[in-house]
Amino acid sequence: MRVVTLHRPSNVDNATALRNIVEALATVAEKTTVLFPVHPRTRRRIAEARLTIAGEQLRFIDPLGYLDFLALQAHAALVLTDSGGVQEETTYLKVSCLTVRPNTERPVTIHQGSNRLVKSTSEEIARAIKEELDTVQQRERQVPEYWDGHAAERIVGIFRKML
Repeated sequence: MRVVTLHRPSNVDNATALRNIVEALATVAEKTTVLFPVHPRTRRRIAEARLTIAGEQLRFIDPLGYLDFLALQAHAALVLTDSGGVQEETTYLKVSCLTVRPNTERPVTIHQGSNRLVKSTSEEIARAIKEELDTVQQRERQVPEYWDGHAAERIVGIFRKML
């Protein structure tokens, strides 16, 4: 299963970019299931652009709560997103991530090899998804140093030393 989440203006407020992304998803959905919990703004933009959603395997669903979405990510083979938080979550969960943006404020995810930036053209997105799925089993994922759930303990230790 592949998971998609998009909400940034550069992707959803730009009708051309949004059309390209939806076309790429339809292409991927010809071969595999793609789940897309659609942000309300994104849903409005899709309707305004009069985009047709083709294919049974491209499933637009209502937004999910945080824990449900986290579980969806954890069981995905790949996540396509424009969200900074999702880039971090997939890295921690050791799930491949493709980010439809020209840059990221989470460069550690790129250096770690769990995330890759992709241009918002249908060809680039479809190619990146195929490449990622073809090679995902060949890589060993690691969580970045200090992403171990013990940040609060380390912070408290620093404060104790200061006092």
